[in-house]
Amino acid sequence: MKVTFQGNPLTLKGTQVKVGDTAPDFTVVDNDLNPFKLSNTKGKRVFLTVPSLDTPVCDTEVRKFNQEAVKLGENVTIYTISMDLPFAQGRWCGGAGIDRVKTLSDYKDREFGDNYGVYINELGLLSRAVFVVDENNKVVYVEYLDEITDEPNYEKALEALK
Repeated sequence: MKVTFQGNPLTLKGTQVKVGDTAPDFTVVDNDLNPFKLSNTKGKRVFLTVPSLDTPVCDTEVRKFNQEAVKLGENVTIYTISMDLPFAQGRWCGGAGIDRVKTLSDYKDREFGDNYGVYINELGLLSRAVFVVDENNKVVYVEYLDEITDEPNYEKALEALK
């Protein structure tokens, strides 16, 4: 799949996920540098991938989902995955007051990027995408953004959780 960054074409590496697929497993790193896998999650889950938390669109997106998380209940967890180092993610969350979205880093093995088809070959970053996974590990919503600087469709992603 081709995506663009400010109109410039880029290539995504890996296998794209579709609605109805079983969510692919992955190993990323949590903010304490521990391995974190799909099996560490439960309930309904939203996985956001962003290029970097330190950019305006990513900042806006994660803040919006953090606000919405309060309304979603205890059975829903939102994870943001980027190539940012766990130290930077923790610092950003503290500074931004993010307390409902969990940040994870794919910097070490790029396994989430490859398994979900969001690794940007030319930049070594993750593309912007949203994946909603139900309690049975079935993918119920997918949005790969064509332009990385665009925000996702918040309403559709949140509707998929109902």
